[in-house]
Amino acid sequence: MAFHPQLTPSDTHNDTLAANVHPHDWVNPRPAGRYNLVVIGAGAAGLVCAAGAAGLGARVALIERQLMGGDCLNVGCVPSKALIRASRACHASRHSGEFGVVGGEGLRCDFPQVMARMRRLRAELSRHDSARRFRDELGVDVFIGEGRFTGPQTIAVDGRELAFDRAAICTGARAAVPSLPGLAAAGYLTNETVFSLTELPPWLAVIGGGPIGCELAQAFARFGSRVSLIESEPHLLGREDADAAAIIETVFGREGIELYPGAKILEVVTEGEEKVLRLQRDDGGGEIRVDAILVGAGRTPNLHGLDLERGGIIYDRSGIQVNDRLQTSNPRVYAAGDICSPYKFTHTADAQARILIANALFMGRQKASALVVPWCTYTDPEIAHVGLYERDAERQGIRITTLTVPLATVDRAVIDGDTEGFARVHLRRGSDQILGATIVGRHAGEMISELSLAITGGLGLAAIGRTIHPYPTQAEAIRKLADAWNRTRLTPTVKRLLGGWLQWRRR
Repeated sequence: MAFHPQLTPSDTHNDTLAANVHPHDWVNPRPAGRYNLVVIGAGAAGLVCAAGAAGLGARVALIERQLMGGDCLNVGCVPSKALIRASRACHASRHSGEFGVVGGEGLRCDFPQVMARMRRLRAELSRHDSARRFRDELGVDVFIGEGRFTGPQTIAVDGRELAFDRAAICTGARAAVPSLPGLAAAGYLTNETVFSLTELPPWLAVIGGGPIGCELAQAFARFGSRVSLIESEPHLLGREDADAAAIIETVFGREGIELYPGAKILEVVTEGEEKVLRLQRDDGGGEIRVDAILVGAGRTPNLHGLDLERGGIIYDRSGIQVNDRLQTSNPRVYAAGDICSPYKFTHTADAQARILIANALFMGRQKASALVVPWCTYTDPEIAHVGLYERDAERQGIRITTLTVPLATVDRAVIDGDTEGFARVHLRRGSDQILGATIVGRHAGEMISELSLAITGGLGLAAIGRTIHPYPTQAEAIRKLADAWNRTRLTPTVKRLLGGWLQWRRR
């Protein structure tokens, strides 16, 4: 049986997961004197902190009150991407006619099988984050229980007190639920509960047009749900490049997702088996009657129960306050990941954990602000970004040159039928220095790393232009950006001089 309320339904996959990430028979160890590092939270940041520090010879304790692996493994990246992959397969099968594969138009999605596959993959991956692996292979003292500060250098868990030289708070974040009249009574799903579904909701309302809401709205629509996506702002994905977000809105409309931008939810009521959302919009009111509601309206930090005041640690609604070296107001306590970062991504938590190890244990001076953080929204097409947006440059008074290559001009994208999208860079005016980039495309998340590396390594667009890219690949779009930059250097004066030189050579 699964021994955690998040791990439903009870099947062999969830039993395996529970045995790895929250074993019911776990016995906490005796505290081993003074620890070099005590880590609270075994999500992405906490696991990297614990494994990295132990690998360098530190005596480490790791405390987790819920599931080892945190959101990413259990209710975030892993299960959501498993669903997205399955939804892409459904969509591709239904639209395979142009490739000469006929008969897919009426294809039906076996939703229980989709969810079973997700649970199987999640269970397989959970071994890497398991309590026994961290104890037996990595030498970490793993405590299953709720950790709380009892003083500036002590943390209590399971009735025992752990003394530390340094501590790391890596408790992450959870789904933010808007305060809407009637929502709690009607019932709703979040990322913490949606992956426990075994039946496809016939009609699903998604509250929030950010990355989580958009990804899951598209996935469920492709599985066969009727989906209504409600966003209070005028457009979806408001943080992203406006042209990129517009492409997603167009795709969603074409796929039958009902969009309600600029809508305010006044209340939620239950009428029989239906959940009724009453809306207010600029063009009037209205209501939506659905079978289920999914809340994807952002994240809020996990601060409850830590007794941070006893540890001398300052925090607010946005999370724990840290300096650029990830140090809290208690100089012996650090934090990393969603609990303190505006960039709530697994890869950012990983990178910050590495900074934390260097700074907390080895008197390092590494700065979190020096990180170049890319991200990707896994809609279809994907949106990937790194660095500055055009609006950021304007706000900072930086003059830029923006270059864009439509994927429709890239041979491999045409061959694959993936022409909806573009690659775009923002350069410092008068140079090839890359300040920011956005890619919209089926493989945008895989492509953005080349531009991230360029920014991190101080490589200009000219260096990318000198790099041979295999043909035909969609990554050629990035090489074409370099070609476009080279063409901007061919001013009328330069062209006249080159023409004169070539004319002289013909004599």
